[in-house]
Amino acid sequence: MRTYSCPLAPTALFSTCVIGGVALLLPAPASGATITLTATLSGAHENPPNASPGTGTVRVDYNDVTHKIFVEATFSGLLSNTTAAHIHSPGPPGVNGPVATQVPSFSGFPLGVTSGTFSNSFDLTQASSWNPAFIAAHGGTTAGAEAALRESFLAGTAYFNIHTEQFGSGEIRGNLVVIPAPLAAPLGGLGIAAFAARRRRTL
Repeated sequence: MRTYSCPLAPTALFSTCVIGGVALLLPAPASGATITLTATLSGAHENPPNASPGTGTVRVDYNDVTHKIFVEATFSGLLSNTTAAHIHSPGPPGVNGPVATQVPSFSGFPLGVTSGTFSNSFDLTQASSWNPAFIAAHGGTTAGAEAALRESFLAGTAYFNIHTEQFGSGEIRGNLVVIPAPLAAPLGGLGIAAFAARRRRTL
C-alpha cells in the first residue's frame, strides 16, 4: 500500500498537499492512453462523391496498451441496403485506401438495412480483427498492422466507410479525426470528480 507524507506547509499550501494525498489513493490506471476519433459520414465524402441523402456518425476509441478498439456508429437515410462497413487506411480525403479492419464487414454491423446503430470492440492482437491483406502488407503481423493503423489515426488518413447495394465502393464515409484530450481541470472538489469520471471508461 502506498503512503503519502506531507511536510509541514503554510496554510495556503495545505489544500494542495491534501489533494495530492487523495490523488494517490485513487486506483492506478488499468490501461494506457486512449485515442478517441470521430467522423461525420456522407456521400459527399466518398470518392467519387455521390448525392446520397444518407448520413451517419462514428466514434472510435483506440487504446495502445490493451490493443483494443471500440467502434460505435449510427446511420440513416441510405438509398439501398448495407452490404459492408469497415475502416480503410490510409486514405486521405478524396483518396480511396485499402481496407484495414475485418472483411467483408465488422462483425455485428447491421447488414441489409438503410438505417441502424452499431457498437462492438475488437482485439487488435487477433488476426480475425483485420483484413488479411492489410496484415500481409505490414510485415505479416498484427503488431505491424496495428502500428500502421495507429499512424493513420494520428495523421487523419483513416476513414470509416459504409457500402451498400447501390454504391458498392461506398455510399457514405468520413475521415476519422482525433478529438484532443481535455485540458486537466484544476485539482480540487470538481477536478477530482472529473478525474475519476474520466477513468471509468477503459478499453
